[in-house]
Amino acid sequence: MKKCRMNKGLLLVSGFVVSLVLCGVAFASSDGGHGGVHNAWLQIDTWKVLNFGILAVVGFLLAKKPVAEFFASRAKSIADEIEALEQKKADAEKKLAEYQAKFKNLDQESKQIVEDYTKQGEEAKARIIAQAEAQAEKLEDMAKRNIDQEFKSAKIKLQQEIVEKALDKAEEIIKASIKPKDQNKLVDDYLKKVVA
Repeated sequence: MKKCRMNKGLLLVSGFVVSLVLCGVAFASSDGGHGGVHNAWLQIDTWKVLNFGILAVVGFLLAKKPVAEFFASRAKSIADEIEALEQKKADAEKKLAEYQAKFKNLDQESKQIVEDYTKQGEEAKARIIAQAEAQAEKLEDMAKRNIDQEFKSAKIKLQQEIVEKALDKAEEIIKASIKPKDQNKLVDDYLKKVVA
């Protein structure tokens, strides 16, 4: 379509140039004003004006439709381009509004995330402290039980040592106080109990 318009425009321009050349040849072949005419410059101007007028009318008639089409198509292409640019502008503004909303939401989301992590951190801290306290209580109870057990064990050991020493002391006392005569009497009494 554009190529066809260019060919028409080129044909129009070449026709206009040919018309100018022919008019120039016609003017040059005229007698050039040799004669006794008093208003010669006026006649030449009249022919020039008439020639120009005819050329202008012919040029106008030939160029009217292609020039009108050219400007109409140019105006349409400019209008289409403006419409496309306005559409792109509207799309860009829409995207800008979306991104601004996302950035606004992103700020709120980041605050929410920070709050959530802070809350989780506090909960983890409380849980760790509670576990540590429970573990400390268990360790304290176990230490108390171990101490009690050690104390009981030491007490039993001490009692055994006391009993052993008391027996040793009693044995020494008995050995010191029993005479061979008493010993024979004890053996006889024991044998009587065993036999009986």
